[in-house]
Amino acid sequence: MARLLKSVSTLLLRERTLRPAAAISFQAWSKARMVHTDAGSLTRYDESAVTTDWQKKLTPEEYYVTREKGTELPFSGIYLNNTEQGMYHCVCCNTPLFSSEKKYNSGTGWPSFFEAHGARGIDESNTSILRRPDNSLGSTGTEVICKECDAHLGHVFDDGPVPTGQRFCINSVALTFKSS
Repeated sequence: MARLLKSVSTLLLRERTLRPAAAISFQAWSKARMVHTDAGSLTRYDESAVTTDWQKKLTPEEYYVTREKGTELPFSGIYLNNTEQGMYHCVCCNTPLFSSEKKYNSGTGWPSFFEAHGARGIDESNTSILRRPDNSLGSTGTEVICKECDAHLGHVFDDGPVPTGQRFCINSVALTFKSS
């Protein structure tokens, strides 16, 4: 019986001394945000990106669309009819997302692209976008987000033009444009 009590007290002492170390490592781990990508890998975000105060950085409309997964009104976006040559970047983190060479008029009311910048056919591993299943529209859809900062950009549909058959329907307010 004395051995049993001694073993239990030893375990309790070990637990008490290990608990703070375990808590510290968990806290350090939880500071870095992890996201699961389609490729099955984990992307670790820089702590400064995780702690960005988006409400201070963005306009109310930009915040609503990119951080709360909102949608701008159709035919209201500043880039809907933009025909300049250049690159569309994420409004939150300035990452290049879509080239004007891949933009087309889909007639849906939002800027539309048939391919993300950096894609090679169906291979999107070199792009700055991720696709996520989305059931918020009342049916199963695919949300498009920025790989760098998790900003909601819009949705992608399988009714686009040749060669990809994709229609990336992107909110203008989620983008900035840099002419070439």
